[in-house]
Amino acid sequence: MNLKLYNTISRGLTEVEPVKPGHIGLYACGPTVYDHAHIGHARAVVAFDILARYLAAQNLTVDYVRNFTDVDDKIIKRAAERNRPWLELAEEHILSFNEDMAALNCLPPTHAPRATEYISEMLEDIKLLVSQGQAYELSGDVYFDVGSFKEYGRLSGRDLSEQTAGARVAVDSRKKNPADFALWKVSRPGEPSWPSPWGPGRPGWHTECSAMSFRLLGPTFDIHGGGQDLIFPHHENELAQAVALGRSMAKIWVHNGFININNEKMSKSLGNSFNVKEVLSLYPPEVVRYFLVAKHYRAPLDFSEEALLESWRALERIYRTLATTPDTAPAPGPSPVEVQKFQDRYKAAMDDDLNTAQAMGVAFELVHGLNRLAQEGQMELAAHYRKALLELGSWLALWQGSPETFLALKKPGASAVSEELISKLVENRSLARSRKDFAEADRLRQELTKLGVIVEDQAGRSTWRYA
Repeated sequence: MNLKLYNTISRGLTEVEPVKPGHIGLYACGPTVYDHAHIGHARAVVAFDILARYLAAQNLTVDYVRNFTDVDDKIIKRAAERNRPWLELAEEHILSFNEDMAALNCLPPTHAPRATEYISEMLEDIKLLVSQGQAYELSGDVYFDVGSFKEYGRLSGRDLSEQTAGARVAVDSRKKNPADFALWKVSRPGEPSWPSPWGPGRPGWHTECSAMSFRLLGPTFDIHGGGQDLIFPHHENELAQAVALGRSMAKIWVHNGFININNEKMSKSLGNSFNVKEVLSLYPPEVVRYFLVAKHYRAPLDFSEEALLESWRALERIYRTLATTPDTAPAPGPSPVEVQKFQDRYKAAMDDDLNTAQAMGVAFELVHGLNRLAQEGQMELAAHYRKALLELGSWLALWQGSPETFLALKKPGASAVSEELISKLVENRSLARSRKDFAEADRLRQELTKLGVIVEDQAGRSTWRYA
């Protein structure tokens, strides 16, 4: 196939060549479920949803895995703060996460494994690493010895002498190297635990993904993904233990960019994160999805009210075009040459490391052309443009809904005047225009503008939308 993705491990574009012909194995790291999903989670999930959809559109069978970390220090701490069972807290946030991603029109993965479902498999891997001399025990904790793995740092590009601890805990001075990371952690009284050769404990954060990807996708699979913040230490540590166990793991490592808020990387520790439910209470899910897709997945994304409103306006432009052009099927047969050129350019953009920003530019050229053809009365060619616009939007899961429903949505702070009154004013304005009473038509337009409503005249009819 022609798709090339930026490969973090090679620092360049790599063509996607399936390990198994006709199939793609895709693993994307999921959330640690101690809280509701935030907009950063949504960006990662939407990015890999686009990738999975695009691969499927190339007639490939996609085996898509996205895990849940459902036992972790953060979950245990949050559960203790709220005086709740840790597993109950995790389950609540798994359901919440699935609900949010479904609202954003993300397809469910083929597999959604949980760390607690793979404890025995993780123990198998840890025991093998210990027997090989690449892991060691310290009073019930088991650490991976990064000094025994010559390729450590290959993914992140970091030198081992500059590394810091790779676990979500303070550096343990007993370790052979500060970068040695926990494969198994001894449990304190009252914490969740499982029996092991080293005593009751639970897996370290980095242990689960290498165990689950091997069992679900095999020793070598096509693509491993996640946010840029996971390159080090999480993915570096996954790769180290997988290769030490004789598994080459993913051929291509793909990482999406950060979301910035007020010019700072979004972070819960900075208090500048927004959970998805908060955002969806103000903006339609499709607007949020458009916002997350409109920029290249590796580029930093600035989160702001204006950016979301700009996404809303862009979608309105597409839906207005769909609402004001005839929904007729074009004549059977191949697309006209000029339409095929749009389709080829759109696909070329997607093949170039999923360049959705460039693909959107092609889509808006289609919108412009469709409006022009409709105004000129070239309805047969317009039908081909319209069909192409819808088909290309389906790769992104955008502009597939009812134009009338979308255009009737109110923006935050929009007029509280009833839609019946607005429609009546628009109708009165159309009647004034029909009898050439342009002074009255202008007065009504100004009145509608004061109400936060924009009226547009196109193809012999008037439509309205909230400003």
